[in-house]
Amino acid sequence: MLTSVDTELLKVLADPLRLQIVTLLARETLCTTHLVEETGARQTNLSNHLKVLREAGVVETEPCGRFTYYRLRPDVIEQLAGQFAGLAATARAHADSKRSCP
Repeated sequence: MLTSVDTELLKVLADPLRLQIVTLLARETLCTTHLVEETGARQTNLSNHLKVLREAGVVETEPCGRFTYYRLRPDVIEQLAGQFAGLAATARAHADSKRSCP
């Protein structure tokens, strides 16, 4: 059985700013204002990246008055990590396999 990795999720997380956001949200739930302060990104740019993360299911929102807080969904990250762990296990199990050249 081949182990595959969620390539769409990888594309989402491959962006440096989105990865920085995910790293920050791993430590605590933050609102957009906090994320602007932490990343130095413009609010509109940050909002666009948060939308991508939200649509990918990586973060969830929590309205709080006029602010929106963002929380990382660790299960999504764990699932991706599990996919990579599966690839590593497959590589270990087949380390001695080699297809002969024609």
